[in-house]
Amino acid sequence: MKTVLFSLLAVGTFALTSCKENKEQKSTTETSMKHDMSTMSDSAAMGNMATDKEITVTEAKKSSADLTELYSHYTHLTFALSGDDDKEAVSAAKGILASFPKIDKNGFSDEQKKEFADLESSISEHAEHIADNAGNIDHQREHLDLMSVDFYDLLKDFGTPKPVYKVFCPMYNDKKGAFWLSDSREVKNPYYGKEMLSCGEVQEEIK
Repeated sequence: MKTVLFSLLAVGTFALTSCKENKEQKSTTETSMKHDMSTMSDSAAMGNMATDKEITVTEAKKSSADLTELYSHYTHLTFALSGDDDKEAVSAAKGILASFPKIDKNGFSDEQKKEFADLESSISEHAEHIADNAGNIDHQREHLDLMSVDFYDLLKDFGTPKPVYKVFCPMYNDKKGAFWLSDSREVKNPYYGKEMLSCGEVQEEIK
């Protein structure tokens, strides 16, 4: 009889222990599954964030401006000065001033609008000096030098309607040098005109 009781107790104890172990094992498995699902969810969310960020950067790069008319007046200005024609330089400078209000900036971000406004203000100031100085071609050339730096930044950041070449003249400004932008690799120096028309070399192509 005692043997039977001990056997029953042993079976009951074994059953309870097995049940407890099964519950603990099930609980551990469920916790592990929840952790894995949470990790997968977090990874997916981070992936979406990365994708969103990439899309934002791509869209920002696509925001450009149609600078065709504006740039055409700039090249008109360089041609005028390379031909020592101060009056034609006045006409080109006025064309630059008239072109800015026509440029559509609706696709720009706030940061781009600020950058464009700063460049527009600086270029316009130099264009006004050139337009107001017929008969003083040296002064016009000084402002072309400064204006070209702004035009370079404008085309690099907002796009160029065609391939543009950055041409450097090492002699201008007491041999400190200066550059201008051109549609062609052919050098026609606007800083010296006929005096040294072919002085300069292409440093960079902007596309």
